[in-house]
Amino acid sequence: MPEIQRLRLDHGPALLAFEEENRAFFAASIPDRGNAYFARFDARHAALLAEQAAGSHHFHVVVGDGGEVLGRVNLFDVAADSAELGYRIAEKAGRRGLATNVVGRICVMAADEYGLTALRAATTVDNAGSRAVLARTGFRPVGEILLSGRPGIRYLRHLNDAPDVPAGGAER
Repeated sequence: MPEIQRLRLDHGPALLAFEEENRAFFAASIPDRGNAYFARFDARHAALLAEQAAGSHHFHVVVGDGGEVLGRVNLFDVAADSAELGYRIAEKAGRRGLATNVVGRICVMAADEYGLTALRAATTVDNAGSRAVLARTGFRPVGEILLSGRPGIRYLRHLNDAPDVPAGGAER
């Protein structure tokens, strides 16, 4: 079972490799990070760790048995006992239930370890996989938005509410 680890400095090289290997795959469904992200990765990684240390964000990597980064799952903009959820899973690790499992587990961590009571999320309308993961893990649509000019849906999950389907459910 892949492990969710809090982001650390030593994750940098594997995280950069993950982002580079999956860049085109991610860009098909979410806005691309742009060349500057990759050119200044080390500085950005250090800045994220500083923000995490200040308590405004909780960043995580999903690490496989061999130490390879298979995904990210982040809780950012922490305020008033809630946060925004963001996640991405490597193309080669997709469609096997990993995203559903990881999002379900981070919901538990958000409540138990970080004391959060609600999570927000958003995805584009055309990202059926992400919409399914959010639905399976107890998130409910609460409105329409634009994400980098693309139609999207905003979701909310109250962490004291149990999801309708177990977090370990398989993705389709």
